[in-house]
Amino acid sequence: MTSLSAKIQDVFDEPACDTNRGKDAKARKQGCSKPLTPGAAAGGCAFDGAKIVLQPITDVAHLVHAPLACEGNSWDNRGAASSGPTLWRTSFTTDLTELDVVMGQGERKLFRAIREIKDTYAPPAVFVYSTCVTALIGDDIEAVCKRAAEKFGLAVVPINAPGLAGSKNLGNKLAAEALLDHVIGTVEPDDARPYDINILGEFNLSGEFWLVKPLLDRLGIRVRACIPGDARYIDVASAHRARAAMMVCSSALINLARKMEERWDIPFFEGSFYGITDTSEALRNIAELLVKKGADAEILDRTETLIAEQEAIAWKKLEAYRRRLQGKRVLLNTGGVKSWSVVHALMEIGMEIVGTSVKKSTVEDKERIKRILKDENHMFEQMAARDLYAMLSKHKADIMLSGGRTQFVALKAKTPWLDINQERQHPYAGYDGMVELVRQIDLAIHNPIWGQVREPAPWDCQPAGEDDLASRKNGTATVNAFNEFAGATAHRFSDR
Repeated sequence: MTSLSAKIQDVFDEPACDTNRGKDAKARKQGCSKPLTPGAAAGGCAFDGAKIVLQPITDVAHLVHAPLACEGNSWDNRGAASSGPTLWRTSFTTDLTELDVVMGQGERKLFRAIREIKDTYAPPAVFVYSTCVTALIGDDIEAVCKRAAEKFGLAVVPINAPGLAGSKNLGNKLAAEALLDHVIGTVEPDDARPYDINILGEFNLSGEFWLVKPLLDRLGIRVRACIPGDARYIDVASAHRARAAMMVCSSALINLARKMEERWDIPFFEGSFYGITDTSEALRNIAELLVKKGADAEILDRTETLIAEQEAIAWKKLEAYRRRLQGKRVLLNTGGVKSWSVVHALMEIGMEIVGTSVKKSTVEDKERIKRILKDENHMFEQMAARDLYAMLSKHKADIMLSGGRTQFVALKAKTPWLDINQERQHPYAGYDGMVELVRQIDLAIHNPIWGQVREPAPWDCQPAGEDDLASRKNGTATVNAFNEFAGATAHRFSDR
């Protein structure tokens, strides 16, 4: 655990984070992650965070070295999509038992599991995840992975992020460290171009990155590696030859972007593909970074031409919804990059933001929200379910956008709700994605079911007539008769 402790301290001391730079040395070592409460539902552990970041690498076998319960259902994990391989959706686990732990068979079982995966599936790499149990009993997964790689001739990557290390966000960063230590830079591509970029922190949820990639293709910009969404192992391994990078979710992978800039001189910026203005700005920033790295300046003019064309098409489509949604009030209970990017996107079509969660947002995210909303009172760190319900039941919002965990709060308050987190069924990125988001909001708000469910029930608003009273009396008599019968029957059985 010594190396793990050193790695945790390294990711906590993050120079690219303005908040961390403002702390004193002692506070900086404590990092940003809140310690987990043993036995509590803490919203994900370090192992969970590492798996989330790495599992969308689609042609890799993801092997969890743990008892069976540590491996969840990987099929349709978090809604990430693949354009080809499906191996990432298959669960692999060593399924340690009490006997394996007592007899010290963990490392042997892990080695045999790697061999079986290699013989059966022949993947380009196997990612091996440490967990609480295997970390506590001291299994040396790094030594086993090294030996297996030598023996079987494939990449076997140790992911040292057991759940006991800390929060899900820490697991995100430990996964990035594993890529830096064992994957990125291990393959030298023979087709490097001056228009190659990396996209970091993009998970291709519901395939939404596929709405953005055609725009880059039209500009002649190639995505060398999208980490992790719809990625291939060889793409990630050769990502160090990209000329620039865009960071989509800095709260998860800021350490990856910073260290790739330090080691391989790959400049990056943080942007968003949510909303028309932000998508256009992201395309401009990508083109400008490439020009600074030596690309032909004519790409700037081509980018502006593409932006003008796509914005005109998108705004024309959105005009049909503007009148129906103008002034509608939105409550966002999400976090991270969506806390500001979706806010900006919805305000572009005239919707009013009555509140946005900043629970998982970085200090840069919060500053952006302040500039966009110009009212800090609309930002909240976390809102309890009862407070959400009180706000919605008083009709302070026309719709809530959130994840699946709080959908029932909105439904109980008889308020329209739309999923914008990882379980969503529709892609919302890029120009077309913005149109789809607005279309889904319009469908949710104007669904006729809300008018029906808000009507009082017939039995709550109609006075009881003579027939109703007679019916109730008959019902009461039936219940009394049943109770007498049940009591008599119980008495006879007790006499026996």
